[in-house]
Amino acid sequence: MYAEKAVIRVHRDMKVHTWCYPNPDATATIILVNGSLATSASFSQALRFLQPLFNVVLFDQPYAGASRPHNPILPLIGKEDEALILLDLIEHFSADHIYSFSWGGVATLLALAQRPARIRSAVVSSFSPILNSAMHDYLSRGQTHLAACDRQAVGNLVNDTIGEYLPPLFRRCNFRHVSSLEEHEYAQMLFHIRQVLGLDSNSYMSCVTNIDLPLLFVNGEWDRYTSPDDARGFAKLAPQAQFATIAHSGHFLEMEHKTAWQDTRSAVERFFLRQGVAEQRLALAV
Repeated sequence: MYAEKAVIRVHRDMKVHTWCYPNPDATATIILVNGSLATSASFSQALRFLQPLFNVVLFDQPYAGASRPHNPILPLIGKEDEALILLDLIEHFSADHIYSFSWGGVATLLALAQRPARIRSAVVSSFSPILNSAMHDYLSRGQTHLAACDRQAVGNLVNDTIGEYLPPLFRRCNFRHVSSLEEHEYAQMLFHIRQVLGLDSNSYMSCVTNIDLPLLFVNGEWDRYTSPDDARGFAKLAPQAQFATIAHSGHFLEMEHKTAWQDTRSAVERFFLRQGVAEQRLALAV
C-alpha cells in the first residue's frame, strides 16, 4: 500500500515521522496510536481493515522507530506530552477518528478529555482503567528488567505475558524488536511504568468523564492484563462507552489468529457504521 511520508513538528518542538495511507473513496481520516515499546509496524494487521474505510495516519513517538533520528536531544516524555502530540497531529491531518492499542489508550483518553472539536469517535483496544494483579505483576517485573537494561529478560517478559497467545512468527518478531531497542527507549518505558504505578488509577483516568463522544473498548476474552470485565469499568466513567469482547484471543487481538482478526474487524466496522461513518464503504466491506 502506498503511503505518504512526512516529518511533523509537534509539542515541545519535537518531531514525529508519519505515514498517511490515502483512500480516494474515503471521506474521513483515522489516526492510530501505538502502545508502549511499539512502533507503527504493530498496526500492520489493523491497517488491513481500516485502510479500505478511511485515510489512515500512523506515527512513531519521538523516542521510537523512524522518529528517533529526528530527535537527537530528547527529554523523557510523559503521557500528558503524548496526549498533546496526538492533539497536534489531529489538527495537522484533520483527523476525524482515533484507534489506539494498549497503553496508547492513556494518551488517547487524555487527548479526548480536551474535547478536540474534530474528533467524532474512537476505538480503544486492549486497555482498561484497572491495574489488576496480573498487570501490576507485569509492570513490576518490567520495571526491574528495564532498569537493568536486561534486553533478553524484557523480550521474554513481553512474550510470556501479554504476548502469550501470539503465533510463533509474531513472537519471534516481537522478541527481536523489544530486545533490540535503544537504552533511551527502555528509559522512556521505565518512566511510563513509574508514572502509572505511582498514581491512583481512579484519579488518573477521571478525565474520561469529560469525554462526550462515542467510544468503543475492544478487549480479548483471554486477556488477563486488560480484561473485558476490567474494561467495563469505563461504563461508569464514559457516558457513551460501548464494549466488544473478541473470543479466543488475548492482548494482541487481530495479530493472534485469523478468526480474531475477522472478529475485531467486524466489531470495529459495526461501531463505525452505528456512528454513520463511511456507510457505503462499510456496506461493501462487510
